[in-house]
Amino acid sequence: MNLKGELNSDPELPPVPSKHGRGIGLGTQILIGMGVGSALGVFLGEQVEVIQPIGDLFIRMLVLAAVPLVFFNLLAGLTALSDVRMFGRLAGKIMSYYVITDLVAISLGIGAMAILRPGMGMQLSEQVEGSIGAVPSVAEVLLGMVPTNVFQAFAEGNVVQLVVISVLLGVATILIGGTAGQRLANAYQDLARLFRKLVDLILLIAPVGIGALMAVTVGRYGTQLIGPMTRFLLGVWAAQFVVFLGYMMLLRFFTTRSPGRFLRDTGPLWATTAATTSSLASLSVGLEVAEKISLPRSVYSFTLPLGAQLNKDGTSVMLGAVLLFTAQAAGVEFAPVAFLTILLVGLLLSEGSGGIPGGGFVIALIYVQAFNLPIEVAAIVGGIYRLVDMGNTTVNIMGDMIGTSIVAESEAGRT
Repeated sequence: MNLKGELNSDPELPPVPSKHGRGIGLGTQILIGMGVGSALGVFLGEQVEVIQPIGDLFIRMLVLAAVPLVFFNLLAGLTALSDVRMFGRLAGKIMSYYVITDLVAISLGIGAMAILRPGMGMQLSEQVEGSIGAVPSVAEVLLGMVPTNVFQAFAEGNVVQLVVISVLLGVATILIGGTAGQRLANAYQDLARLFRKLVDLILLIAPVGIGALMAVTVGRYGTQLIGPMTRFLLGVWAAQFVVFLGYMMLLRFFTTRSPGRFLRDTGPLWATTAATTSSLASLSVGLEVAEKISLPRSVYSFTLPLGAQLNKDGTSVMLGAVLLFTAQAAGVEFAPVAFLTILLVGLLLSEGSGGIPGGGFVIALIYVQAFNLPIEVAAIVGGIYRLVDMGNTTVNIMGDMIGTSIVAESEAGRT
């Protein structure tokens, strides 16, 4: 089976016709929407929050499509494999990539704070009450990947559990074989195509939805860019930019894809990640973009959903940054021998955080608490977390796309 790419049989999103008869691409429409939204945010300030429901509706629709899209796309991809052993190769390659990049990202977050030292001299006066959880063990992470109730996994949108269910059903379908197996495989293909078309329809309102989200973000947080948290925010973004440069180098040296062309072709995805700050909502768009840039479905349908849960390079940068920022504010210095523990605990938290309400911010609190540091930092970082999370989600999803491209290239020509 040749994996150099599976051409997309679905037509591209219809362009918006102009009076000159030429269309405006979706990426350009989204950029215009982001520009208009940002201008509204600057002009109206916090009053622009009245249009928040428009952005929330866009996120809800993407999440609505994400769960069945992940499930049937993965089933369609797995049942297209001619050899179950190929699945083992994919899993080994992509998991190695995810673990290594997460560890590098945590280190970069710590390094950025060590250079900028934004926590020095800060006074932490706010208090955080109540239990915020604990660091999961390796056994808890692994057991949490296997659902006890299939319907609960769907209802909660637990991506990693959906991946496990899909893999088991996909392998069972391959083992059935014959006419029955082929009928099931064809049904999976048709249902995957149906939900990709649903995402196409939802993306028609992307310029408006993303524009509304950008307007609210700028209106609500614009004034908070000036103050003591500026260095922290710039440090996190700088470390995430270094991760981005690393991605481009990996893409350049390990695939035949041009970084510039890759960024242009996947542009709508990055606008979605920055505006929604939702990995699950962005996953819907990511699967659609992967299809349109001719990544093999048998690869991306597995690696992208798995990465949405396990590969969180942007979040890992933030975790390392928050930990050292808090230590600086509390006057605590870590011994060099503690670095290994910091990396391992951060890796467990970033990869085992699927069931924790509140997303990356709660993970950061648990990380700080694990090293007996004062969690009053929550009252500070929490104030600008939306701005931090824009970078987190974008880098998280970009890491998944780059890893998928590398693995797909390595599998090209195999049978």
